[in-house]
Amino acid sequence: MRIPESEFIINGDGSAFHIHLKPEQLADNIIMMGDPGRVDMLADYLTDIECRNASREFVSVTGKYNGKRITALSHGIGPDNIDIVMTELDALANVDFETREVKPVHRSLNILRIGTSGALHADIPLGSFILSHMSVGFDGVLNWYGHREKVTIPEVEEAFKKHMNWDPTLPSPYFVKASNKIIDLMKDVTIKGVTISAPGFYGPQGRVVRIPLAMPRMLEDIESFRFKLGDEDFRITNFEMESSPLAGMAAHLGHNACTVCCAIANRYLKSSDPDYKPAIRKLVELSLERMSML
Repeated sequence: MRIPESEFIINGDGSAFHIHLKPEQLADNIIMMGDPGRVDMLADYLTDIECRNASREFVSVTGKYNGKRITALSHGIGPDNIDIVMTELDALANVDFETREVKPVHRSLNILRIGTSGALHADIPLGSFILSHMSVGFDGVLNWYGHREKVTIPEVEEAFKKHMNWDPTLPSPYFVKASNKIIDLMKDVTIKGVTISAPGFYGPQGRVVRIPLAMPRMLEDIESFRFKLGDEDFRITNFEMESSPLAGMAAHLGHNACTVCCAIANRYLKSSDPDYKPAIRKLVELSLERMSML
């Protein structure tokens, strides 16, 4: 089936509409981050750089690290941007830009997203690297796609909503597991995380400046929630804004994706580290090393 021009826009130079990458410029291994400045920081470690593209918050560089081809891409802030980026990355891999038809052979991408987050428990130190084994979507993005139950965990969602006394006027939360392939790559150097993706930085993450919250006990109830899957016990560890649509859309589209975040604040202790850039650089180096093993 041909995908209409109105549904997927291709620029005149043959690149995807928002991220301005061309199909031949995309590596199988991708490291994503919100901040466009981090793309150039990561690019300092690459050799054989093929391209650098920039449009709004979307900056990309493709090169090699330890001989392995890697694309670095910034996605900006928020779950809505992940909807854009994941759709266009998948199209670059799996849609023929000439015929506008889905290719007969599926290409699977390996995606690691680097981010920052606020930890939710006293025993998670600032500067820790939290790997999102699972994500909790407060964002609602996955609810707009059909058959989300194929990639989510409904029984945990129901237990969570009951525990939280969930406000029905808010988007229904979803739980989605990250790719085991990426988890196995990073789990020995990270903390096991269950990460909430919020559709905002203030109210949706329980911060009050001048407007009161719809669920005033949200943080306390999140901190006390525990659940079990198989033989593993889980608790929610941190807040950020992108991990759940990334994991959910990747699972739907047949890609391997996971998020790793540096804890730059601790919401339980009400502490933060404004000088977190050295820790981010260390996380970039670690991510490049591990992704080049694939």
